[in-house]
Amino acid sequence: MTMRLAGTLAALVLMGACSAGEAQPAAHHTYAGFDRNDYPGDTALPALRKSFHYSGYWLNNPPGELGNSWAGKRALLKRNGFGFLVLFNGRTYKELKGTDAAQLGSADGRAAAGAAAREGFPASVIIFLDQEEGGRLLPEQAAYLFAWADAVRVGGARAGVYCSGIDIPDGRGTINTARDVVEREEKRGSSKGVERLRLWIANDQCPPSPGCTLAAPRLSKGHSGVDADTVVVWQYALSPRRGQFSGACPANQTPDGKCYAPGLAHSADTFVDLNTAESADPSEGR
Repeated sequence: MTMRLAGTLAALVLMGACSAGEAQPAAHHTYAGFDRNDYPGDTALPALRKSFHYSGYWLNNPPGELGNSWAGKRALLKRNGFGFLVLFNGRTYKELKGTDAAQLGSADGRAAAGAAAREGFPASVIIFLDQEEGGRLLPEQAAYLFAWADAVRVGGARAGVYCSGIDIPDGRGTINTARDVVEREEKRGSSKGVERLRLWIANDQCPPSPGCTLAAPRLSKGHSGVDADTVVVWQYALSPRRGQFSGACPANQTPDGKCYAPGLAHSADTFVDLNTAESADPSEGR
């Protein structure tokens, strides 16, 4: 994802020379997971499962990609013991400007719910809209996002958003996308019985991030200013690292700035973003 891409305990450092065993959840029950744009390959799944409890899963083409290599892989991931973070790639402001953004959001929400059903996910799965652009939402972005969420709910699934939890100045103080989404949802109001949006926060600043380690940290309000009960997942390390945010992180990534899955040779198929959650199946996609 572009908060990295274009585009996610006893410390188990993901360094080139390290060979880590299976990651164990700590007493406070945090679970490590990974995400990446490209499917890592069938043969990599057993080694990945030794370190990770869940995997990102794209329902449409990831940012910057011409195809979706995750399509059709749900059953195999489930057989290997993975839970899921189900993602739908949303539209950029450039794509929304000058359009009926709400209409596009509704169409994409229906497409997301339909794709999840075709992939075999439960009807109540949480689908996260990939909101790559950080800061306060522009009007078109807000119209698209909430229309998308409404359409996903009508389709029987549950709606979430992947977005930045990093504060940036915007002329009115500071804001991050996660807080802006929550504040807009509160002002918008929700129909009785409609579950609020669940959030997958991206924040690779150190602190609060521990950097490139499988010591999956706890979720807290300090990662985004949003109440922890709204946040389902925290993506705390990105590959490659972003120096402007992660420059103060521990030097626990490889020289190329990426986090690699333990037990696998370093390649374009084995670097990962790192996530923490209080569930081994954050999207409830099993």
